Amino acid sequence: MLYQYPDVMKNKIIVNTKQAMLCALVFLLTLKVDASDKIDTLKIKWDVQIMLSKTTPTLQLVENPMVRKSPIHEATFKALKDLNADYVRYVPWFPYPKLAVAELKPPSGGKTYWDFKLLDSTMAALMEATKGHSVVINFSTTPVWMWKTGWVVNYPDDPYQTGWDYNQGTELRDTSMKEVATYYARLLSWYTRGGFTDELGQFHKSGHFYKIPYWEVLNEPDLEHNISVQLYTKMYDAIVTEMKKVSPDTKFIGMSLAFESHPEYFEYFLNPKNHKPNVPLEGISYHHYSLPSWREQPLDAYQYTFFEKAEGFLDKVRYIENIRKRLAPQTFTTINEIGTILGAETLPIPDNYWNLSGAMYAHMFLELTKIGIDVAGESQLVGYPSQFPDVSMINWKNGNPNARYWVLKLLIESFGQGDRLVSTLYGDSQGGNGSMDFQAFVTKKGKRLLLINKLNKEKEIVLPAEAKGSLVRSVDVTTGENPPVSVQLADNKITLKPFSVTVIELK
Repeated sequence: MLYQYPDVMKNKIIVNTKQAMLCALVFLLTLKVDASDKIDTLKIKWDVQIMLSKTTPTLQLVENPMVRKSPIHEATFKALKDLNADYVRYVPWFPYPKLAVAELKPPSGGKTYWDFKLLDSTMAALMEATKGHSVVINFSTTPVWMWKTGWVVNYPDDPYQTGWDYNQGTELRDTSMKEVATYYARLLSWYTRGGFTDELGQFHKSGHFYKIPYWEVLNEPDLEHNISVQLYTKMYDAIVTEMKKVSPDTKFIGMSLAFESHPEYFEYFLNPKNHKPNVPLEGISYHHYSLPSWREQPLDAYQYTFFEKAEGFLDKVRYIENIRKRLAPQTFTTINEIGTILGAETLPIPDNYWNLSGAMYAHMFLELTKIGIDVAGESQLVGYPSQFPDVSMINWKNGNPNARYWVLKLLIESFGQGDRLVSTLYGDSQGGNGSMDFQAFVTKKGKRLLLINKLNKEKEIVLPAEAKGSLVRSVDVTTGENPPVSVQLADNKITLKPFSVTVIELK
């Protein structure tokens, strides 16, 4: 999750002269010569298995006014339902305190201030749209009155007005963690056990008995409240202990880091010795957004920068996986915010940006599959001006899904856990090169070939002879806000459009 403070992009964009110069040099060299421009033949060895996939492509839905109360509300949840996605991450988030916090005031004067009216409606829409599929719930925002601030932190009366300064304080007022832990236990009980008993002994009836298979504990604690790993681990243990009493079958996901560049966070949290006995380390999560290296970077250079940033992130994922396997091999990993960002002030957004961003997500999904990550979540279903428009999967003006959505849907429909990745060669490369990704799968539905064009130019490929007559589905710069185009190969050659994500269903 990213912040929309006036200096928000300073948190994410690295203003580094050497890096900017290097990126520009790579860009110019790539324009000068691209050895992969030559036409070559792609070779698949179906009997040579590389690995089994355990990766699920999915997305996150962040609560905001456009999701709740807007002309695109119905289209948004129809689009979510049509995805048939598992592990859908839902995050009510602090910029809208009334949409994210169930108890905005502490108990006082013999009464409590629990209020779920605004929280319930989107939760209900989510659970209906994902019926039959798993969800990951993250009510990430703790009531600010639970933190030491030295002053009263106000929030807007209008639930649809942002309150970016709501998350304040770095130290909990109740250092035993009981206050924050029971808050989340009651919140979970509201949604899974029909209600809860409040701090004063009064029962609040909800009538909700949802099955919540996964719950993520807080969001980006390395940014929100600037929580140290030691404090976060104590909070995680306290919260999970109380919530397990309410819903023993729910699995819990920890960390949800904004930045993956602090190995000490992973070393500490994933070490069972730093947790209370019987507190499970069931899952961890962290995030990635590819950003421009500098504000004035030419738009056409993003095709290189975004993938360069992705490769840097993937190197860190491999390192983190070594830590996880050493300390907590039973713990699963979800990278549940994956996206690209131009910059909050960059409007209008060029049409081909959505295809570039979709191609980057497809690339990340493929590489995370090869690493063995369990969940790859695209961020996010609905964004709009002032709320990260460049990460949206829905056109906020008309409710139509854009190319980022259609890429995700194509991947969900084509690939999943249990697929066999087999040897796929193109020239002297295995599985990908600087300008393109290529990977063959043996799925439950048959043989599939994933092709990703990472550049803003066409690319012609000669496929194996068996590809003749195969069904091809592509999302590219020609498809716009429409579903993938489907064609049947007349021969064994294919021309990939710029930023194309293509799945070939071989017979």
